[in-house]
Amino acid sequence: MRILTCNVRFSGAYDGENCWPLRRELCARIVREQDADIICFQEMQADQHAWLAAQLEGYGAYAMTDQPAGANPQNAIYYRQARFTLVSSGGYWLSTTPHVPGTKSWGSECVRLANWMLLQETQSGTSFRVVNTHLDHIGQLAREQQATLIVEDAQAYAPKFPQILTGDLNCDTRNPAIDVLRSGGWRDTYAAIHGIDDPGPTYHGFLGQAFSSDLGKIDWIMARGQLQASDAWIVRDRQAGRYPSDHYFVGAEVTL
Repeated sequence: MRILTCNVRFSGAYDGENCWPLRRELCARIVREQDADIICFQEMQADQHAWLAAQLEGYGAYAMTDQPAGANPQNAIYYRQARFTLVSSGGYWLSTTPHVPGTKSWGSECVRLANWMLLQETQSGTSFRVVNTHLDHIGQLAREQQATLIVEDAQAYAPKFPQILTGDLNCDTRNPAIDVLRSGGWRDTYAAIHGIDDPGPTYHGFLGQAFSSDLGKIDWIMARGQLQASDAWIVRDRQAGRYPSDHYFVGAEVTL
């Protein structure tokens, strides 16, 4: 099955010629062309969710608001309804009180959370889990502790149980937060196909190849349990110099 993770850049940002109304059709087209079975979004706002849901026929979706009584569906997970049955869904806040909405800890600049879906593949009857998250962009301690929570959550399942982790982790392969995830059993699908070399920045600030940064791939698709990556790629598509987001989307193909 094909997995896609997309930081779509929130619609409230003052992005001038790259504002959401001017790139939303391109964003929807590129996502559709990837033909993914599971699509995980970060930074999605309510208007973006409404637009993309209308453009992506045949998908169910689940998300959580980050704030109590909030309106924006953070870390939305879309799944192809013709292929999968939703068994259960939920989420938790990446804080010392993960069951309390809107909480943050460890110096995290923003409220961060993780959503999950338990899906069953209709044809085979095999169940698996998808977790979608967005780690903090400022606090290093926060990123490491947030990664620790994700590991602890995943370890509640049997070691062989198939799980997929997607998201903007705001750190590349050299960061200790990634070491926390690896030590906890998560494997990078991109590295499984292409080796350990970092492919370069996946955040590009709408500049594409012209963007220069020491920070490498920060958008991830990881797997644990009985899942095997068969392909992985960075989506660098654009149209007339415009990109669908300030991040490249990242894709992977995995086999249960």
